[in-house]
Amino acid sequence: MNLRKAAFSAKYLTGASAAGLTASLLVLLVAPAFMPDSYSWVTHTTSESAAQGVKFAWIARLGFALFGIAVLLLVFSARRTWNPLARIAHALFGMLLVAAAVFSHRPWEAGVPYSQTEDLLHSVAATGMGFAFATGVVIVMVTRSNTSGYPRILDALALVASVAIPLAMMNLPEHTGLFQRGMFLIAYVWYGMEIVRLLRSGD
Repeated sequence: MNLRKAAFSAKYLTGASAAGLTASLLVLLVAPAFMPDSYSWVTHTTSESAAQGVKFAWIARLGFALFGIAVLLLVFSARRTWNPLARIAHALFGMLLVAAAVFSHRPWEAGVPYSQTEDLLHSVAATGMGFAFATGVVIVMVTRSNTSGYPRILDALALVASVAIPLAMMNLPEHTGLFQRGMFLIAYVWYGMEIVRLLRSGD
């Protein structure tokens, strides 16, 4: 009976993670539509759509928070699949996402007052997210070394993107928003496929 309860609990957590991940993706997709005309989803990042002093910034902040919570739920439900170091790295990613929702980026429009301390904390959280995600992906990839097919390909893609996309953002700043959204999309797909694997395996 306890095993059945544990299995039900894991399924429930995995399902809740899937719901949170989907809701987060939808929220972040619609957030740019509520931004002022000066906002460009190609140039400006998702963090700027959640910036201080911006009307409807709460929408993107909600997207960050939902994403972070979804990852934290996945960490709990994947306790039999991911080793402790992987869970720590992905839990850190989830917590830093929530921190990015709490501490907002500076506004892109000149003259809008903002807190430099809050902007700094957001930058620290965003930078830490990149390292935590890459680390977590590497650990998961190594520990499932006998797995072939799309999981290994997706692991490699996520790892390459976590290095290449930040470099592209630095060298092509006019496309920063587009590149960052590409990175987010890869993260959504990676976590989404982990959820699918858990549901199929029954863990």
